Amino acid sequence: MAALLSPPRLLPSGDSAITVQFSRNIDDAANRRVLALDRALTAEPVTGVTEAVPTYRSLLVHYDPVQIDFEKLGEQLLALAQRPVPETTTTRRWRIPVAYGGEHGVDLEDVAKALGTTPDDIVARHTAGDYRVAMIGFTPGWSYLSGLAPFLHLPRRQNPRLLTPSGTISIGGVQTGIQCLAGPSGWHLLGRTAVRTYQFHREPIFLLEPGDAITFAAVDAKTFAAQDRAAEAGEFVAELLTS
Repeated sequence: MAALLSPPRLLPSGDSAITVQFSRNIDDAANRRVLALDRALTAEPVTGVTEAVPTYRSLLVHYDPVQIDFEKLGEQLLALAQRPVPETTTTRRWRIPVAYGGEHGVDLEDVAKALGTTPDDIVARHTAGDYRVAMIGFTPGWSYLSGLAPFLHLPRRQNPRLLTPSGTISIGGVQTGIQCLAGPSGWHLLGRTAVRTYQFHREPIFLLEPGDAITFAAVDAKTFAAQDRAAEAGEFVAELLTS
């Protein structure tokens, strides 16, 4: 029988939520435990739990204190969280098209200069990556991806922009991400995708899920424009390689 994993920290979050913290840093192993606990709660619902929100390193568990108290829920969460993480899980793999550089990726040349290389090399390195959706947050559909190559690690901008375009593909620190809606950002903009990771009138509303695998493919501006029209009409545009 596999040994139990080390217990996470249980932190009260107000009077109706518990944060189950597996690490204090961005950690892929911790994220896998977060997602495993989230799946376990879906498979084995705990009475009183109303919602679970996965992040990079912790799971926020909302509960109804009338139905279950902090101590009892904490015991059940610890029991689930200390189970070995399943070695094999079904993983969806998506290929996301991206128009890099120019008006779609205004920081590409600056990133290349900062890292002592060329824009083409940045694109080649970014599209060569094998990424995982670690969490979704900040704004609807904003997908934070782990797996960025160390060469592409770059501190965030000193002066964040108040508005960046929808569909922006960017890097910041040790992460890369897919920004669905227009909004503020301190990350470096490499390109844009026509893929809507969030679209209210479409089913499913959210295209990507934590744990999904992601690769990027470069497309030209003309292809981006055609894909953008298709995506606006409700098409996924992203290619599902495995499900």
